[in-house]
Amino acid sequence: MTTTARAEQDTPVAGAPEQAALGRRFHALLATTGLANLGDGIVQMGAPLVALTLTRSPGQIALLAAATWLPWLVLGLVGGVVVDRTDRRTTQVVALIARAVLLAAGTWLALTDALTMPSLVLLVLAYGVTEVFADLAQTSLVPDLVPRSRLQAANGRVLAVQQVTNTFVGSPLAGVMLALGTGWVFGVPAAMAVVAVLVLLRGVPGRYRAGRTEKTAAVADVREGIRYVVHHPVLRPFVIGGGLMNMASTAYFAVFVLWVVGPGSRMEMQPAHFPLVTAVLAVGAVAGSLVTERLVARLPELGVMYACWFAAVPLLLVPVLWPTVPALGAAVLLIGFTNTIGNTISQSLRQRIVPRALLGRTSGAGRTIAFGLMPVGALLGGVVAEHAGIAAVLVGSTVVAAAAAAYPLLTVSRATVAAAEPDGTAELA
Repeated sequence: MTTTARAEQDTPVAGAPEQAALGRRFHALLATTGLANLGDGIVQMGAPLVALTLTRSPGQIALLAAATWLPWLVLGLVGGVVVDRTDRRTTQVVALIARAVLLAAGTWLALTDALTMPSLVLLVLAYGVTEVFADLAQTSLVPDLVPRSRLQAANGRVLAVQQVTNTFVGSPLAGVMLALGTGWVFGVPAAMAVVAVLVLLRGVPGRYRAGRTEKTAAVADVREGIRYVVHHPVLRPFVIGGGLMNMASTAYFAVFVLWVVGPGSRMEMQPAHFPLVTAVLAVGAVAGSLVTERLVARLPELGVMYACWFAAVPLLLVPVLWPTVPALGAAVLLIGFTNTIGNTISQSLRQRIVPRALLGRTSGAGRTIAFGLMPVGALLGGVVAEHAGIAAVLVGSTVVAAAAAAYPLLTVSRATVAAAEPDGTAELA
């Protein structure tokens, strides 16, 4: 199986030098990613802040977080099949257009004072549906646009742009938009989605459809994606461990805003100041993305990834043990730094190992587990917070995250990764 767009790359993959150019099409995709994620940052930070004007119930706030990730549980597999059966650029375009229409509807609700907590939850839920298809298509496009030798660099840049636009710029802008009016929280991202579509159509020409040697039923495609992930010696531990870590993280951050923001919270931070916390996270993430390729060139990639995962876990306890602004800022900075390095390496490993024609389905199957557990975590976080307090959620989530990170550490070695490479010749050093 081959991918049609492989022949249209700016730089060939076979024999590509270590510092081969990433190419203008990749940078157009990067620009699209930046625009889309800038809108994401405004919506993802703005929606909980809008919710705080409607309720102070931990359960309802957690329900909003669950709605963000529930589409991955329900549609992750379907999205993967769609991405593997259609032109990946077209899929991303359609998802972004649907997002623009949805956000325009949200703007109208806000301007007419018709926005309620149930309608906000539904809006976030539908927004998450567009996220499934847009993200899977974008992830599957990256290996079609860059040389295999530069996947670490490409994924690092994608994660850096996502963090800068989503959290460093988008999150603070959410506070500004909310100050101007709730309608701005949804209207501005709607316009950004439209611009992102135009950039993608103009800057990434060509067809990007996975080559298929035979026609198969959609159900068979779903089974193939699941079977590949379940039986793969590298993907299975990564997906299960990552899913449990995501569940713990979502439980943690679903109620974290109540620990930090507003009267009666542990830190009593003003709502307008909370986006600055995520801005600090983005600074760490950008720094991590810039050093990943160099670290992997000098150190074993799995060792770096595991070290970053285990360094990030105890930092989650800092807001509980030292609930001060300087301590929180330092912890968030380091979490952004270590998480981005670990995620960049993990993403690049998967893109190297998985055949192009299976990339959408395996990503969908993996994210169904990895992201599908996130609404479960959010709901659990809300329930535990209601009965045992927010501190219990923060500490318990940290313990679960540590246990989850141990699973891939104990089951995936450098030799395991080397054997899973298509040519079986991965570097062990």
